[in-house]
Amino acid sequence: MEPDVRTCPFDFAQALEFDPVLEQLLTEEPVARIRMPYGEGEAWLVTRYEDVRTVTTDRRFSRSAVVGRDYPRMTPEPIIQAEAINVMDPPASSRLRSLIAKGFAPRHVDRMRVRTQHVVDDLLDRMERQGPPADLVEHMASPLPMTTICEVLDIPEADRTQLRRNAWTMMGVGASGREAAVKAKAELRAYFDTLTAQRRANPGDDLISTLALARDGDEILGDEELSVMAMVLLITGQDTTSYELGNISYTLLTRPEVAAVLRDKPERLPQVMEELLRFIPFRKGVGIPRVAMEDVTLSGVTIKAGDMVHVSYLTANRDERRFERSGELDLDRKSPPHMTFGWGSHHCLGAPLAAMELQVALGSLLHRFPALTLAVPKEEVPWNTTSIWRYPTSLPVKW
Repeated sequence: MEPDVRTCPFDFAQALEFDPVLEQLLTEEPVARIRMPYGEGEAWLVTRYEDVRTVTTDRRFSRSAVVGRDYPRMTPEPIIQAEAINVMDPPASSRLRSLIAKGFAPRHVDRMRVRTQHVVDDLLDRMERQGPPADLVEHMASPLPMTTICEVLDIPEADRTQLRRNAWTMMGVGASGREAAVKAKAELRAYFDTLTAQRRANPGDDLISTLALARDGDEILGDEELSVMAMVLLITGQDTTSYELGNISYTLLTRPEVAAVLRDKPERLPQVMEELLRFIPFRKGVGIPRVAMEDVTLSGVTIKAGDMVHVSYLTANRDERRFERSGELDLDRKSPPHMTFGWGSHHCLGAPLAAMELQVALGSLLHRFPALTLAVPKEEVPWNTTSIWRYPTSLPVKW
C-alpha cells in the first residue's frame, strides 16, 4: 500500500516553538512521504536520530546524485553549487574535508579567537556608548559573524555589504526571488574566483590562504574547489552563526535562570551551549536531500533505489529514544551529541569556528551586562518569516 503523501511547506515560524508537523511526523510517521513547495516529485523524510545517522553515514545514500536534479526543496532556486563539498560523497569529499579541516585546526581557531574577542569588545563598547534600550541583533548578532568571517577570510570592508546582500538573496523562500537568487549566486562565485586566485598567488595569514596552501601528501585544493569553499564559508559562516546568536540570546533573556547559571559559573558555558544548540530549532524543515542508491529499509519502511531522501536534524535532536525529556532544556544533559551541525560526511567543517564565536560573544555579553533584560515583552519580539532560518529580527534590550 502506498503511504499518504503530506504537503510540507515547513513555514512554521512562531518564536522558537517546535514545528508541530515535524513533531507529529517524529512520533507517528518517522519515515514519511512528503511533497515540498519547489522541485519535482516527492521525497521521503526521515526524522528519528538513528535513521538520520544511517542516511548521513551509509554509502547507500548519495548527496552527489542530487546534482542537476530538480529535487524537492524549500527555496525556488537550489542553494547548492555542483562543485561544493556539501554535495560530494566519500571518498571524494574525504580528501577535501581533510584539507579543509587543517584550516580549522586548534591553533588557527585560537588565532581567530583573539580577532573575534577584539570584534566583540568593539561591538559591545559601541552598544554601551549608545545606551539602553539597544537592539542586540543590530549591535551584535548581525554584525559579529559577518565581521568575523570577513576578518578570517581577509575580505575588504568595502565588499562586505554586497556580499551579505547576495548571500541573503540566495536564502529567500519566495517564488519571485528565483531570478535574483541565480544572479546573486553568479556574482558571489565570480567574486571568489578572483579573490582566491589572488590569494593563491600572494598568500597571507587568512583562512583562504591557509586553505590554498593546505597539503595532504601531494593533495591540494583545486582552483574551483577553493573558490566554492570560500563562498560556502562566507554564506554558512555568517548566516547560521548570526541566527544562532540571536536565538541563544533570546533564550537566555527569556530564561533568566539559565543566564544566572552561566554568570555564576562561566566555565560551564561550553557544555550549556551544546544543550542550547540541541534544544533550539534554528532553521525550518530540511536542507539538501540524498538519493537512495539501492533499496533500504528504515523503521520498517522500504525506500526504493532512486528515491529522494530528506533528513531532519531538528527532529533527531528531539528524539525521545536518544534524549530523555527532549522537549526540556537540561543544563546537566550528558546525552549523545546533537546534530545541529549536521552529521557524518557532511558535519559542518566550520563548527569549531562557530562554537568559538558563540562562546566568546555570549560569555562577553553576560560578563559585560550582568543586568541585561528584554526591553519589551517577549511576545513583542519580531521573528523572521521569509527564509529557511528561524531567528529574531530584533532583540531590544536594557541594562
